[in-house]
Amino acid sequence: MSNNIRLLYVEDEADIIEIAECALEDEGFDLLFCSSGSEAVEKAAEFSPDIILLDVMMSGMDGPTTLENLRKTSGLESTPALFLTAKVQPQEVDALLALGAKKVIAKPFDVMTLADQIKDAL
Repeated sequence: MSNNIRLLYVEDEADIIEIAECALEDEGFDLLFCSSGSEAVEKAAEFSPDIILLDVMMSGMDGPTTLENLRKTSGLESTPALFLTAKVQPQEVDALLALGAKKVIAKPFDVMTLADQIKDAL
């Protein structure tokens, strides 16, 4: 069994998932990518992530709603969560932090620092 950080990343844009995978694959993470909030809610309990990374704006279930649903999953009530968003006005960031997020990372994210930003939140 690896000592990697188990990261659940919920993102509905395949190209961003690909970039994130490149940024994180050799950085000590076991990754589970979900392309929708409902997929994340379905798979999260079995994966048992150490940290959750959520895109805010997704079709169907958005990031905040996905987090709300993940919080109802046994074992994930207090798992650290981070949001990724292009909307980084102070009031928008404050609203996401008020939902229980540890951090808000601006999109487009810096591939060179993404892993460290996630680890810092732990």
